Amino acid sequence: MTNFMPLSPTIRAIKPDDNLMLAQIIRTSLAEFGANKPGTVYFDPTTDALYELFQTPGSDYFVAEADGNLLGGAGLFPTAGLPDGVAELVKMYLKSDARGKGYGRLLVNKVEETAKEMGYTALYLESMPELINALSMYEKMGYHYLEGPMGNSGHTGCGLWMYKEI
Repeated sequence: MTNFMPLSPTIRAIKPDDNLMLAQIIRTSLAEFGANKPGTVYFDPTTDALYELFQTPGSDYFVAEADGNLLGGAGLFPTAGLPDGVAELVKMYLKSDARGKGYGRLLVNKVEETAKEMGYTALYLESMPELINALSMYEKMGYHYLEGPMGNSGHTGCGLWMYKEI
């Protein structure tokens, strides 16, 4: 399989009707990589109500869609306890057949662009070793590893933390 993007997806803001499909994409992705464990978004009740969660001031969430099919999404959130000017890059997941095509990079670029427009100066994220492909993408995009967590996300199942000034 190549990295050729056969369709240029539309990147748009989340809508209420996206909740069910996004929750399914997130949970299926975590299960696929054996990362469906306590302390992750797999068990977080907000995963079923992302549209409502991202009405929080200082947050935003985007989905990638092609030919009417939802491919995945990513967002930014003003997680409690983060330093001023830092938002968390959150819930970046793609359907299995949408991975490796550059869609994740498009979503993260949109999140970074929006974060800058909102006045943020850096993004922080939490992940797990099981999500090796996403970690590789983050590294290539300039995120570097931290020795420990920042903020109070409540996702104790995540053992890797990354940061990037934007």
